[in-house]
Amino acid sequence: MSSTYKTYLVGGAVRDQLLGHPFSDYDWVVVGATPEIMLDAGFRPVGQDFPVFLHPKTGEEYALARTERKSGQGYGGFTFHTSPDVTLEQDLIRRDLTVNAMAMDSDCQVIDPYGGQRDLAARLLRHVSPAFVEDPMRVLRVARYAARYHRMSFTVAPETMALMRELAESGELQALTAERSWKEISRALMEPNPEIFIRVLHDCGALAELLPEVDRLFGVPQPKTHHPEVDTGEHLLLVLHTAALMQLPLPARWACLLHDLGKGLTDPAHWPKHHGHETKGIAAVKAVNKRCKVPRDCQDLALLTCEYHTHCHRALELKPGTLLKLFKAFDIYRRPERFEQFLGTCEADARGRTGLENEPYPQADYLRAAAQAARDVNVESLLAQGLEGAELGKGLEREREKAIADFKAAFTHN
Repeated sequence: MSSTYKTYLVGGAVRDQLLGHPFSDYDWVVVGATPEIMLDAGFRPVGQDFPVFLHPKTGEEYALARTERKSGQGYGGFTFHTSPDVTLEQDLIRRDLTVNAMAMDSDCQVIDPYGGQRDLAARLLRHVSPAFVEDPMRVLRVARYAARYHRMSFTVAPETMALMRELAESGELQALTAERSWKEISRALMEPNPEIFIRVLHDCGALAELLPEVDRLFGVPQPKTHHPEVDTGEHLLLVLHTAALMQLPLPARWACLLHDLGKGLTDPAHWPKHHGHETKGIAAVKAVNKRCKVPRDCQDLALLTCEYHTHCHRALELKPGTLLKLFKAFDIYRRPERFEQFLGTCEADARGRTGLENEPYPQADYLRAAAQAARDVNVESLLAQGLEGAELGKGLEREREKAIADFKAAFTHN
């Protein structure tokens, strides 16, 4: 491109360079150019709403400097304007946070018109302008940044939390598409401190709008003997924190988030007990899965974990027949990875309790070994006996239950 047009590195790449935080995405803004100039330079257009181009060699995104104006509801309700006259400062002011509204030129000089470096130093996530409230997706994004940078002592500025609360109360969050919401939620759950994402959403009122079934858990008591933290919502945050420490995959973290939804449905007259919360929660988990258009692997694990997590906690008490039914529900023979994720989720649940964070969880290894005993049953010997069809299935079940019983007896003896 001609030297009369200037290119700047912007957004997260600048923020994370200044923080010394690892990053992989490079976003660029081009000031003073037109689509024709970009095309002549070999860039490939990809933007539908506004001109974004891919670099012919690196594949990185280059966007023409633009301004935007609110023109409707939700994330997509904006009109964009690009021209060579749009300045870098005008482009930066439309961004969400001051720490994301910085640019870096080709000499590595930082352009910081809105105090991003000051807020980096103060460890504050602060909005750039009052236009923050025009995009409801920013509520989720700020909560996700809070989860990512919590280890570096970042917090959300009180005045920004006030705007997030305003957005939550406005009903604008209902205009977000399930796909966009899930993208932010799933990314946030994989951050180093996913519990902070839920905490921030709860504190600003957005959790009640987006995931009311989860929000309902806050303030619901549990027996102090089993749950020293008492509050079910606080327990949930501890479980998510533990899941991240254990580096559990996304389906397991989603299951952690939803495993106790049934406790939010207990009649307060029965508090702090929650008999039958496992089956009570199934319909709520299904509703959240459907509303958020959750991927199938996350859906399935969340449902199974909701129904069977207390089975895991009581594993050493379960009869061989009950263990066999548990293994069948998880299809351990064809889906061993799903059962392994379930065990991780249950361990996070057990250790996500105040003062019990470092307690051992022998149930996981016990169930792993019992499951392997069931898997080791050889179908060939049954075929050799001439069994087939339904009889073969019954014979296989019988042999698997016997293998589990033998394992249990040996375990108990030792």
